[in-house]
Amino acid sequence: MNKSVLLTRTLIVAAVTVMGMLVMATPAGALRAAQMHVPLKFQFGPAPHVPGYIRVLPNMAYTPARGYGFDLGFKVKGVHRSNAAGVRGAFVTSHKPFFFSVQLPSGNYNVSVTLGDLNGKSVTTVKAEQRRLMFKKVVTTAGKFVTRTFTVNTRIPEISTGGKVHLKPREIGALDWDNKLTIEFSNTRPCLCAMTITKAHPVTIFIAGDSTDTDQRFEPWCSWGQMITRFFVPRHVVVANYAEDGESANSFIWENRLNKVMSVIRPGDYLFIEFGHNDQHERGKNAGPKNEYRKSILTMIADARAHHAIPVLVTPMARRLYRHGKIYNSLVGFPIEMRLIAKQQHVPLIDLNAMSTIFFNKLGPDESKVAFVDRTHNDDYGAYEIAKCVVLGIQKAHLPLTAFLRPGLKPFNPAHPDPVSSFHIPPDPQYSTVKPSGW
Repeated sequence: MNKSVLLTRTLIVAAVTVMGMLVMATPAGALRAAQMHVPLKFQFGPAPHVPGYIRVLPNMAYTPARGYGFDLGFKVKGVHRSNAAGVRGAFVTSHKPFFFSVQLPSGNYNVSVTLGDLNGKSVTTVKAEQRRLMFKKVVTTAGKFVTRTFTVNTRIPEISTGGKVHLKPREIGALDWDNKLTIEFSNTRPCLCAMTITKAHPVTIFIAGDSTDTDQRFEPWCSWGQMITRFFVPRHVVVANYAEDGESANSFIWENRLNKVMSVIRPGDYLFIEFGHNDQHERGKNAGPKNEYRKSILTMIADARAHHAIPVLVTPMARRLYRHGKIYNSLVGFPIEMRLIAKQQHVPLIDLNAMSTIFFNKLGPDESKVAFVDRTHNDDYGAYEIAKCVVLGIQKAHLPLTAFLRPGLKPFNPAHPDPVSSFHIPPDPQYSTVKPSGW
């Protein structure tokens, strides 16, 4: 082994070891000071070690001391095909979804995964952190391999300017508030050969919102914020979803979520703002669209602009409530007020309320059940179609983000949604019957 390869390997192992030691010996906040100076490169399966890579065997479960490994108790099988094929000579697979985690400081990362099998077909879907869809159903035939890259945001509750986010009980232990990056591999036969992780410096879309766009933790609940990640070119754009169950525009601020966003937002980033569902049920003299709601939305706009970021208002998605066979505006004055604020403040508007109404009217009272778990919250199919509505809104608003949408996206019309029969994303293994907070 030459000196340069030996040095690279030593630095990689040292970086992972140091990150594990930091977690064991210091508070989580100390991880913010850690820096990843070299790419982390992993090879998977029982093939001989390839210089420059960290070898990950099937029995390596994640521990803070190790700093990487297969996580959440899910098992994998290792397959060895060839000693002469380098990292492509072996892989790990499972007939069930499996998770791989790496301890990292909060931030943005490019993740490149090499998929395939010398002797057989592979079919892989990848999600990251809390069920954010990165790509779906990548197929390789025997002897063929593909390397796909996606960009992921990670975060912790601590705020660099002081304080921390007031997490709800359901957020404790969730994958999107810890000090590690977690990748989920699923579909009929995912074959993971190798992974490389590097720091990323993309434009970031921060989402401020409620349960209709948060990273839902469990099946069958899902939101457009978890699906929109799939529509952007990696390395250029990343989604940082700060939306949370039960949030109103006001509570998003006093729970320190806006402060957290402002501590990491950079010039040229975006703040997508969608509220209304829970604001509607606040009580008191300051309740209502023209009072506390308006004040909070204006605060978010002003804070984003003060950081030279771009605020974008998103009217709240319609609920699955019909009268005489048509969706009616159960959100009363909140979509109207958001449209008015956008006009007065010269803020780009994505009228998701209007587009989702068209979509749900097309499905009708009975068929719309395929897009919902209850009258407010989507399942995977509904969330995917609503994410397409948001993408359409980005295009209609002529946002510069349009340049970073994945090439080859077919035009979308909410009056002509994708048939549910042609839609499939493998369900996640975690399931709950508990309804998300919100009306």
